[in-house]
Amino acid sequence: MTPLQISASLLSADFARLGEEIKAVEPFVNMIHLDVMDGHFVPNISFGPAVISALRSLTSLPFDVHLMISPVDYLINAVAKAGANIITVHPEAGAHIYRTLQKIKAQDCLAGVALNPGTSIEILKPLLPVIDLVLVMTVNPGFGGQAFLDTQLQKIKDIRTLIDETDRKILLQVDGGISSKTAPLVVEAGADILVAGSAIFHGGSDHYEKNVAGLKTVISVQ
Repeated sequence: MTPLQISASLLSADFARLGEEIKAVEPFVNMIHLDVMDGHFVPNISFGPAVISALRSLTSLPFDVHLMISPVDYLINAVAKAGANIITVHPEAGAHIYRTLQKIKAQDCLAGVALNPGTSIEILKPLLPVIDLVLVMTVNPGFGGQAFLDTQLQKIKDIRTLIDETDRKILLQVDGGISSKTAPLVVEAGADILVAGSAIFHGGSDHYEKNVAGLKTVISVQ
């Protein structure tokens, strides 16, 4: 079984101090999650390749980039060049999701597919030969700090089964409303990676170690 990983979502960090925030959280997490939003595919705007590139030299942790933009293909090369290690896209964000995933892999990045709460897992089946990661959104995408949607737990379980039936190492990532209450449920359902924002970054940098340790503790005692 893949050891559980924590991806720290910068969407909940202090945008005026992103470099300092990365340095503060780096010792306690496995990767950095960067949400690129365009105000079109989702109702918010965040940052793009220039910011990712500026942050890349500050840490050796993998950059886990979630593209919430449409159209999506035009930005893939720039995001990869900026330093992404994982690039995750939505099937609704372009006309040809399989080709989009091939484009990501051609940049030597891991290719992920994100499923919104209303997106069926059926779309994953023909993509299993090319994807490296499935991201289940347990909130509607676009804003941090939203409440976890319990209806998505069964989807996580079903995707876990689907992955386990393949002969490929495909990571199962969950993003949205991760807390000390929901993290154990998500891990029990089969997640490999938890994306956490508010649960990690609340309280200021002096609390990040305790916040991450708290998440790991509630998971380990289940």
